[in-house]
Amino acid sequence: MANTVEKYFDLVDQNQQKFIETLREVVAIPSVSGDASKRGEVVRMGEWLQDRWEALGAQCKRVDPGKQDLHGEILDLPPVILGQYGNDPSKKTVLVYGHYDVQPALLEDGWETDPFTLVEKEDGRLVGRGSTDDKGPVLGWLLCAETHKQAGLEFPVNLKFCFEGMEESGSEGLDAIIVDEAEKWFKGTDVVCISDNYWLGTQKPCLTHGLRGVSYFHLEVEGPGADLHSGVFGGTVHEPMVDLVHLLSRLVDTNGRIQVPGIYDQVMAVTDEEERTYEDL
Repeated sequence: MANTVEKYFDLVDQNQQKFIETLREVVAIPSVSGDASKRGEVVRMGEWLQDRWEALGAQCKRVDPGKQDLHGEILDLPPVILGQYGNDPSKKTVLVYGHYDVQPALLEDGWETDPFTLVEKEDGRLVGRGSTDDKGPVLGWLLCAETHKQAGLEFPVNLKFCFEGMEESGSEGLDAIIVDEAEKWFKGTDVVCISDNYWLGTQKPCLTHGLRGVSYFHLEVEGPGADLHSGVFGGTVHEPMVDLVHLLSRLVDTNGRIQVPGIYDQVMAVTDEEERTYEDL
């Protein structure tokens, strides 16, 4: 077993520059999901992943999530790429989630270099849009599987994956696919790994076993049906903007505690064991 592991990591070391060049290739694809003009690039990134996995021997399925209304422009949503690598009933099955789209990035946003050109800094950091969130982590699974094959090693688990192209824009279209595929493509999954997280600093990798989550709400406050003259009505008619500011100011107290009644009822208390885990971080 030790020799097997050593053989794998020897190849990882030998292929380091090759891995970096592969990351450079995908960072150069400006797959910005929130920009209608880049939608074709998002699709191209999804196709790149599918082609590379299929070349390795994975079975892939491209799922169309439907249409999107992006600021009045009707667009095809990028495909969700489902895949399976290995189907051994004696092995555990790991389902990996990740996304291949990225946030917008411009030099004028404060980047020191072209965000879609991977740059290796003097301290060894690789800088480029998506290198961490989330093309790097998604690519890691592919390169791991490819290196196992190169080394002639059996992959230790069955690997399923779900890669989407809309995570940075609300994962539009993904929910319906997950529900539809729950008892089909995802059936038989033993554990799910969300491959969209970070290390503790630059030297300490970690397994994230919980996320805070997020909830979105839309609030609309209506006022008079017509414009009113401030010299006549100012101070006597409630203005929607003022009312909205008042409502929002009551959602959270000065210590950051949410004031919505009942919102903490289902939140589990931090255990002593969990508290102790922070001591070694």
